Amino acid sequence: MNDFLPIILSILAALVVVGGLVPVLMKARKSGAKYPGTRDANDPLQSSAAGGGTLVEDRPDAAKAPAPTFDGTVEGTDVSDDAAGLETIAIDTPAPVEGRLTRLRARLVKSNNILGKGLLALLSGDKIDENVWDEVEETLLLADLGTEPTMQLVDALRERVKVLGTRSPEDVKAMLREELIKLVDPGMDRSLNVERKGDRPAVVLVVGVNGVGKTTTVGKLARVLVAEDKDVLLGAADTFRAAAAEQLATWGQRVGVPTVKSDIDGADPASVAYEAVKAGIDQEVDVVMVDTAGRLQNKTGLMDELGKVKRVIEKLAEVDEVLLVLDATTGQNGLNQARVFAEVVNITGIVLTKLDGTAKGGIVVAIQKSLGVPVKLIGLGEGPDDLAPFEAESFVDALLN
Repeated sequence: MNDFLPIILSILAALVVVGGLVPVLMKARKSGAKYPGTRDANDPLQSSAAGGGTLVEDRPDAAKAPAPTFDGTVEGTDVSDDAAGLETIAIDTPAPVEGRLTRLRARLVKSNNILGKGLLALLSGDKIDENVWDEVEETLLLADLGTEPTMQLVDALRERVKVLGTRSPEDVKAMLREELIKLVDPGMDRSLNVERKGDRPAVVLVVGVNGVGKTTTVGKLARVLVAEDKDVLLGAADTFRAAAAEQLATWGQRVGVPTVKSDIDGADPASVAYEAVKAGIDQEVDVVMVDTAGRLQNKTGLMDELGKVKRVIEKLAEVDEVLLVLDATTGQNGLNQARVFAEVVNITGIVLTKLDGTAKGGIVVAIQKSLGVPVKLIGLGEGPDDLAPFEAESFVDALLN
């Protein structure tokens, strides 16, 4: 018996060791199924149903949406405790378009009328000589109008003043208004392509450099589209900036739309965009809006990645709208950004944010002249309703009043 005791003890010890390894092996097998090795940049994320890293959030309920995870405050969100441990979030609805436009015009009058007032003061003087025309030209250039549009406007004004021989403020203002409206070009198509195409949703890709307000613009535009009875889905393809996906999901919760995002840090943005469009097709939504990471226009690798995002989306559906978000206060630097982005993705519209304070209204003309792409939306502040369609005549009237 004593001879068998060491053998029995060895067997028992081996069983104990194997028993301890079983849970570890099972956990490793489970993890391997979810993350099968190092993901190559071209490998699409697996769907959530297959245990992959892309999560499709349920459509938020107006009465009881989950508490937002974005670390910060979002203006206009009504949050209160609930007995069930959840938080009640009021679904936002934007103000009527007319009201938003009126408020935006009022703010534009206060912040951007230096250009108009300066020109009126110069052209309404008793004497308009070469020195005055030089000052007019300088005023336009300082307003970021651009060299070619500036010369075009000055030449037109010179001719009209010479022919009409008028100096009255009313006549000068009317003349200046007409020429500025021509430059802003009211004939450009500024409508958004957000209508379903047969059996697929409209796809809107939002791009731009860091810090221009892309995610906020996506959230504000989602509010507008929901108010127009459109079924919207958001895609959080900004996988680089910390909390970007959570910020977008918070906007989604506020307006009652689902958000597709990844639970893997640094996930392939093209894969997330692909999953968002796929979910939009499966759920038969009207519009899929994809938010992308901010990138410097002089970083070739990042710009190539943006081109890849668009190409991957187009494996499922056509990209109907590519909105480039620009900070209006950056002036000519914003124009340089626009040119580079236009080379990588086919930009269909411009969103000018921060068109208040130190912003110079001439950038609207410069961008449109340079790219042949219309400014479709303008933002004048941080409020949820501070985004409105761009109207050429209203913009010029605000500059001259």
